[in-house]
Amino acid sequence: MESSSGKIVGFTASPGSGKRGSASAASPFSIHSLSADLLCIIFSRLDPLELVRCAAVCKPWNKLIYSSTLLRDLYDKIRLCSSSSSNSSVPVEASMKKYFENLAMEQHRLSFLGSSTDVHQWKGHSSRITLCRMRRGLILSGAEDKVMRLWSVERCKCLKEYFNFNKNAIVDYDFDENKIVGLTDSQICIWALKSGKSIFRSHEGIFTRGICMGYIDPEAVVGCDDGSARVFDMYSGRCTRIIRMHGAPVSCLALTEDQLVFGGSNFGTVTVADFSTGERVASLKSSFSHTGMKSLCFSAHSYLLYGGSTSGYVHCWDLRTFRPLWETRVSPNVIYSLHHLACDSSTLAVGGLDGILRILNQNTGEILSRFILNQTIKLDGSSSTSSPFKTKIKAKAVSSDIEIHNIPRNQRPPITCLAVGLKKIVTAHNEKYLSLWRFHQSL
Repeated sequence: MESSSGKIVGFTASPGSGKRGSASAASPFSIHSLSADLLCIIFSRLDPLELVRCAAVCKPWNKLIYSSTLLRDLYDKIRLCSSSSSNSSVPVEASMKKYFENLAMEQHRLSFLGSSTDVHQWKGHSSRITLCRMRRGLILSGAEDKVMRLWSVERCKCLKEYFNFNKNAIVDYDFDENKIVGLTDSQICIWALKSGKSIFRSHEGIFTRGICMGYIDPEAVVGCDDGSARVFDMYSGRCTRIIRMHGAPVSCLALTEDQLVFGGSNFGTVTVADFSTGERVASLKSSFSHTGMKSLCFSAHSYLLYGGSTSGYVHCWDLRTFRPLWETRVSPNVIYSLHHLACDSSTLAVGGLDGILRILNQNTGEILSRFILNQTIKLDGSSSTSSPFKTKIKAKAVSSDIEIHNIPRNQRPPITCLAVGLKKIVTAHNEKYLSLWRFHQSL
């Protein structure tokens, strides 16, 4: 961790623990052995926004940061200087937490509106990378070589490898602080995030070709090419429900904590079903008949569903009414991926075949900014997996009046997958490298 003063605090992240702070190999001590007083001394060297990020790492850090005077003193000064009084019925700690979380989200939003960004690229696999996910300072990448790799966001260093010994490649996956849940076209597989050990494989042949998946413990939902979504208990491997979603393959899925599953199809419709009962709830439609759904993203904060289509449209439905809120054509080509930070209700990152990274307003569909790659600078010459060859690219914002065909293809490689973190986005381009976009707040 780097403090505001630029000095490095002497500990590193431990992959799989979900808690940033295991001791490095050179130190005999764990971060968890440090006393609360010593942690407070370390945290006191950080600015408020860095503290908010640390509070999101794990429950002990969250409790320590918000219950100590680290943020409370600053918050009390802000309240004294503010002309508006806070709601006295809300506990101070809850009000303080809400204030600083909103401040962090505003800084996140403003960073996406800047005129430039730094992009770090490195070789992640020996074959084309098809998937990338980002959680809590970690990136998980998957490629055609049947290996998944866990990377540190800060150092772009490989922390762990996960091997798929199945004859088929991983077609979709996601992960949390404990495990990775992956899908081949015939099996669900689970790996322990910390050890890298494969701990579960479902029986083969119990569903037709799987295309996409999502999971909320203890169940995983698989979208299949026969138009069904199959719900599995991840730990017994038993299929508990089959939901008939479409007459065409289920091309993309999204799940909610309140037991809803959304399944998109090449017909351009999205079926809403209750995956606890298997009952269909609603059907969401596009206004455009010649479009298919390629990606879905659900916002629990605003209860909106976003969809990216094969014809370049981004769609938004309000799930309180099951009606479209807006539809915007942002690209002439297919939208492969869209994502947003879980707590952010303002911006949506969109990537597709044309290779332009777009930031949209979640509530209106307005394009807020567009970025392409620009100038490349070599950073180091190592080519090993643990310390990959890296380049730094100065990306730049482009105006809406520039024709896409006038932008060189090497400045906009197709974005086949993306994931959003705080002030950063990781992208995969169906090549052997990953790109990490680091955004800076506009001044």
